[in-house]
Amino acid sequence: MSTALDDTPAAGRVDVHHHFTAPAWLDWAEERGVADREKLPWWTRWDLDTALEVMDKTGIGTAVMTVAMLGRLRERAERQESARVALRAAADVVERHPARFRFFTPVFLDDLELSSWSLTYGLDELGAVGVSTRTSMDGIYLGDPSHDRLLRELDERHAVVSTHPMEVPAGKPGSGNAGLPGMPPFVCDFLVDTTRAAVNLIRNGTLDRYPNLTFILPHGGGFLPYIADRLDLFGGHLTPPIEPGRVRDYLHRFYYDTAGPMSPSATPTLLAAVDPSRVLFGTDWPPTPGHVIADVTAPALDADPALSDDQLRAINRENALRLLPALAG
Repeated sequence: MSTALDDTPAAGRVDVHHHFTAPAWLDWAEERGVADREKLPWWTRWDLDTALEVMDKTGIGTAVMTVAMLGRLRERAERQESARVALRAAADVVERHPARFRFFTPVFLDDLELSSWSLTYGLDELGAVGVSTRTSMDGIYLGDPSHDRLLRELDERHAVVSTHPMEVPAGKPGSGNAGLPGMPPFVCDFLVDTTRAAVNLIRNGTLDRYPNLTFILPHGGGFLPYIADRLDLFGGHLTPPIEPGRVRDYLHRFYYDTAGPMSPSATPTLLAAVDPSRVLFGTDWPPTPGHVIADVTAPALDADPALSDDQLRAINRENALRLLPALAG
């Protein structure tokens, strides 16, 4: 399909931040009384035609799907079956549209056995291009020593790990921490959760022990680029401490997607902290509605005065192809 974006730096964008709630999973969940689609958030009503319409309007050639809604269950057998249904549905989308879609397979911070199964099923059998995980779960942040076995397995696979906040303490019922009344967690608390996870990966030595891992941080890395100098200055006060002068090196172990933060005020901060080669295009669709992406966020990125055409081409496509070479196949 030819669009007005075909000859621009936006052509052939790769969206690394695309939430996929499988319709087949919703059917499965309703049949078992796990969920009622009418009571779930509106953005869980993913459908292929709408996804392709949004992608075509914004020049997205390929979307890498993150399989959503798998944290609702805790019993092992049911949780594994839930993941199997959703992953099979994601693989079916890729089989029907191999040039337009790929997917990450999930890992679960609270269940290392289930994570190992997901790696075998999702990566080895179904062809996922990487893995996805929450930045925290039940107050335990990515990079905690309890995750070492999982991280070791991911390191052996040279895995690309896409991260995302979900049930942050400030927004979790019964947590005793309701956050700021009237402000949804995704406005501010999600960014804090991402920042905490990144700092945890740094201070716990995860990035040093597992040099083959690559992490994608959503929403421009939360507040991490903004506090880079502060972290460098006060990192010695953390437990365990961060070695002085290493923060900038650690920041370049992450990739940062553009979902939400890219603007004439935010872009210079991100680019002052990391090289443009570490920035990836991301939409956060469908929680971020298609009309917002088409009319606001994508045009804002394209017109950002801090970015050259070459940098935009890299952010929109080339960086993702270098990180995930299977996308070019």
